[in-house]
Amino acid sequence: MQKYLAVSEFIDWNNKAVAAKAVELAKDCDGEEAITQACFEFVRDEIRHSWDYQENPVTCKASDVLKFGTGYCYAKSHLLAALLRANGIAAGLCYQRLTIEDDKPPFCLHGLNAVYLPEHGWYRLDARGNKKGVNARFTPPLEQLAFPINIDGELDLPEIWAEPLSLITQSLLAADDYLAVANNLPDIDLIFY
Repeated sequence: MQKYLAVSEFIDWNNKAVAAKAVELAKDCDGEEAITQACFEFVRDEIRHSWDYQENPVTCKASDVLKFGTGYCYAKSHLLAALLRANGIAAGLCYQRLTIEDDKPPFCLHGLNAVYLPEHGWYRLDARGNKKGVNARFTPPLEQLAFPINIDGELDLPEIWAEPLSLITQSLLAADDYLAVANNLPDIDLIFY
């Protein structure tokens, strides 16, 4: 579990502002589930999704997401992992492969999180940000993610990564603005046996 508690370049929970926000969010919480819910709801509701708000700058590091109050789903998942890890709660990164629009190709990756809750085991949660047609919630043991898998080619990737995929961080770091990210959303090739 140590790797899911670690500090890293993109999940920089040792940053003063991130650590302070983690303490603030946990202050009146009773136990890990309550802390997880508080952190999740903060990132989901208070950090703006870059595309929804058509907002810059493009963020990647958890500390930058917190500082600027905006990020794509991937960056928001980095902040949620950092806030949870700062509170001693094991958290990782997960991905879905989804259509970009209209339930037909092309596809892109969507970033979300998994948290280890002692009573439930690994539990996925999606702090992307709610809007019309998107209603992600913290309701363990049941998952209520932002997006269901609807068509062939879409997929819940089963892995729980301790660090973001390099194609995600490269995409965010290479983009000059939110439109550049939207025009080059990362995807992976699927191999079926």
